[in-house]
Amino acid sequence: MPIRLHPDVVATDTDDGTVLLNERTGRYWQLNSTGGQVLRQLLDGHEPARIAADVADHHRIDLHRAELDVTAVIGQLRTAHLVIT
Repeated sequence: MPIRLHPDVVATDTDDGTVLLNERTGRYWQLNSTGGQVLRQLLDGHEPARIAADVADHHRIDLHRAELDVTAVIGQLRTAHLVIT
């Protein structure tokens, strides 16, 4: 099932990444450029494995490391109730 932003959350890209604002609570989060790219790809329906491959290629890092990083970003987005499935 695809991931989407929680209905109370809006996202805005910045020069440094992406800012997420929960309009109901007033809390906001900032993702660096890589985290923002992971979020955009998730919202576009890409699978985590594909996103990790893109991250590994772009940053020239080990695929396993990229998979762990993408999984961590997804977990943090879910824990903060910024995205839903």
